[in-house]
Amino acid sequence: MAKVADKYFETDQWKIIEHGYNPEYGEVAESIFSLGNEYMGIRGFFEEGYSGKKLIGSYFNGIYEQTEPDYGHYKGIVDFTEYMVNSVNWLYTRVEVDGEQLDLATADMEDFQRVLDLKTGMLTRSFVWNTKSGKKLRLTFERFLSMTEVECAVQKITVETLQGNGTIQITSGLDFSEKHQMTDENLWECGRENVSSNEEIKLSIEGTTIHTGKKVYSSAKIFADCTNVKEVLREKSVAAQMDFEFQDGSKIEVIKLVKNITLKDGDSEEEYEEKIAQIDDGKDVDSLFRETVKFWDEVWKHSDIIIEGDDENQQGIRFCIFQMFQTYHGAVKGTNIGAKGLTGEAYNGNAFWDTETYCLPFFLFNNQEAAKNLLYFRYKTLDEARERAKMLDCKGAFYPIATISGKECCNLWQHASLQLQASTAVAYGIWFYEKVFQDQEFIKKYGLEMLIEICRMLATRGDYSAEGKYGFYCVMGPDEFQMMVNNNCYTNYMAKFTFDYTLKKLGEIEQEDAAAYQKVVEAIHFENTEAVAWAEMSEKMDIPYHEDTKLFEQHEGFFKLPHVEVDEIPVEDFPLYHHWTYDRIYRNDMIKQPDVLMLMLLFNSKFTMEQLKANYEYYEHRCIHESSLSPSVHSILASQLGRHQEAYDFFGFATRMDLDNYNRNTREGLHTTSIAAAWMNIIYGFGGLRTDGEGISLNPSIPENWTGYTFRINYQNETIEVHVTKEKIEIKTEKGLPVSLTVYGEPVVLNQDVYTCPYQA
Repeated sequence: MAKVADKYFETDQWKIIEHGYNPEYGEVAESIFSLGNEYMGIRGFFEEGYSGKKLIGSYFNGIYEQTEPDYGHYKGIVDFTEYMVNSVNWLYTRVEVDGEQLDLATADMEDFQRVLDLKTGMLTRSFVWNTKSGKKLRLTFERFLSMTEVECAVQKITVETLQGNGTIQITSGLDFSEKHQMTDENLWECGRENVSSNEEIKLSIEGTTIHTGKKVYSSAKIFADCTNVKEVLREKSVAAQMDFEFQDGSKIEVIKLVKNITLKDGDSEEEYEEKIAQIDDGKDVDSLFRETVKFWDEVWKHSDIIIEGDDENQQGIRFCIFQMFQTYHGAVKGTNIGAKGLTGEAYNGNAFWDTETYCLPFFLFNNQEAAKNLLYFRYKTLDEARERAKMLDCKGAFYPIATISGKECCNLWQHASLQLQASTAVAYGIWFYEKVFQDQEFIKKYGLEMLIEICRMLATRGDYSAEGKYGFYCVMGPDEFQMMVNNNCYTNYMAKFTFDYTLKKLGEIEQEDAAAYQKVVEAIHFENTEAVAWAEMSEKMDIPYHEDTKLFEQHEGFFKLPHVEVDEIPVEDFPLYHHWTYDRIYRNDMIKQPDVLMLMLLFNSKFTMEQLKANYEYYEHRCIHESSLSPSVHSILASQLGRHQEAYDFFGFATRMDLDNYNRNTREGLHTTSIAAAWMNIIYGFGGLRTDGEGISLNPSIPENWTGYTFRINYQNETIEVHVTKEKIEIKTEKGLPVSLTVYGEPVVLNQDVYTCPYQA
């Protein structure tokens, strides 16, 4: 694999640590030190102002802008995009001593340290500032987002005097004036500005997006023992300028309690105003922090992964788990997960098809409410998917490849019009959710309608060949380096699965709950002739398979493409989209991310070990891993094939893709799907969890340099803990409820006792 780690942060099992500041990694660190609570997110920028390279990013789930429509395109090509918009900088701070404003790009600074504590969610930064006038001050900046009262955030600034005396001026505010990086313009209109400093220091301001009318009302209380306060109102910002006297040994503290209220799609204006009216109600700073620590205690109690003998990957996987819960934990119903979460503006904050295939498994085994909310987003936006299908001359629902509101936001036609996997991933997600939770009410109320509409799209997007085979033409599969191909194996297989699963659910619900069945049938005018047609399409689906080699051909003609040795590509050429012309990328057999191999992971029990081995050996060395979706799939399948060192190498790539900047683009934001996939790497890879057959099964393996590892999954209202060493496997449940599973092929019923068996290498 041509890509290599770019190590910068210190290794620690429970913390991300930066000792000394290197501007070359400034924007990378901003991404790594991002905080989020699903409702809002904030990058790890310097709140006191910084004249070097930076992205002052503050984002809210569901708060977005859009470009002006361009009606000059052909039918079906998207004429506008929606993007998560940079919002209020509620951390805004300026620090001044003797006319010198603090700026770490130019200041005389020493003993810099920044620490993200994964146990508490607290981000702390400290350094010593040697002022031009001879003062020596230690400044400490702390911040955290409440994980329970998600509208709340806290900032604390501490100034300790090491040498000198005088006056320090600290300005703290709420600032809507930042530009959005992609558009290079500010996209907010502001009003309701207020600053008061009579009995308490209070700030408030409301921003409204220019084109979409989304609102953020930001307010703050500032607690500080200052000598003087000046109220500052500027265009699109409010602030309080505070003076403090300092002398040797003195300590100054400024605490800001922020509450941000949003008005987005589906929200009530009345409820929004009611929340604003009650903004002074709620918990104090100490209570918010205690509850946030308790939240993280519960996360680590039920979802921690412990690795013995590998501190780098221990840090890596905990960082991934931490970021997954920061990104999404069921706090906001009906929202989705952007490709960068709430950590940056790349991909416009859009959610992609990998939500259901990569992120959903994490939540299925860690947080049912979050898993249900993700699927509910697809039901909530079903009408938009129907409209998209009409634009593409299809019936039913064509789910977008990239979206915020449910509308297709990708203006690259080859992705937006040719990729069907967003739709079939929704079907897969519904199937997986039902399999884990047996939530038939969700299937009847939401799932069946979505499944029928997806099948209608597949039935009108595909066609029969001259030989009578059914398939899909001019498509793009998960490997986005191949476009306008015919009969992509993944696409055809997933379509067959969707037809079969939908037909099964139609039959079951009609028999078991005729009223629920009839309600759906009447609502969307479903006819039995459709089911007959789908059954025939499934039966005649063209799955490109070569019996002699056991290879599934990625698409018709793939085996005849020119070959590229991916390991010979210079590391300086990455990311390829920035260094190779677009057409050069497309005209060979280089694979961006797993396609056939992805399919063999999703439906692992359907393939023989002989087929898995043949396809892994053929496709692995053609994959360039230009996607964060990629390394984990290879690692999981390598584990299954007994290629343990290879699995371990890919695993390190997945867990530390952002920490070690493997793709040289961490500055743009974190790779949420890679983070989710890193979790899959241990659970499905080394743990050998399989979920596509009857029940669940485990076939644990262990990397050579690990002495042991422990992981937990939540299944059937139980927390199952699996401990693996090179001698034995120990499995226990938290509550002692009976849970059936298979371990190394043997049926096991877990109960109050610890199940133990020898490790099978």
